[in-house]
Amino acid sequence: MSFVVTGLAPEPFSPLFGADDAALAAAGAIRFTADAKPGFPCRITLEDAEPGETVLLLNHEHHAAETPYRSRHAIYVREAATAPARYQDQLPPALAVRLLAIRAFDADGMMIDADIVEGREAVPLIERFLADPKAAYLHAHNARRGCFAARIERA
Repeated sequence: MSFVVTGLAPEPFSPLFGADDAALAAAGAIRFTADAKPGFPCRITLEDAEPGETVLLLNHEHHAAETPYRSRHAIYVREAATAPARYQDQLPPALAVRLLAIRAFDADGMMIDADIVEGREAVPLIERFLADPKAAYLHAHNARRGCFAARIERA
């Protein structure tokens, strides 16, 4: 089963890129300078930021479904990100090196399946979930911290 992993569009976050600390605080965001790799996974580029690069930590609603599974959580975005990543039939670098919680949702936004897997071993699980005709899309989360990592859909 062919699949696509996509990063978030940068436009909702770009007004914060380069903003001063007061503007970031007003938006509930914090700027960090990456000091390790891996350590600061960008949800736009789906790569970890390079040491010395700035990222924003902010709250993001990644599942706006009108169900009990509606969800938001903290994510990092690189201030230099200009376009969403797109990976077909492979996991992006930021997902491949982490323990993932993969969650399958139906067209109504209800969770229909979920499992935990090491990123480097996630492709068979993704393919199995997407083989279910009830699955409309998947969400990958970083299992240890619980934050949203990326959306996965059939190619």
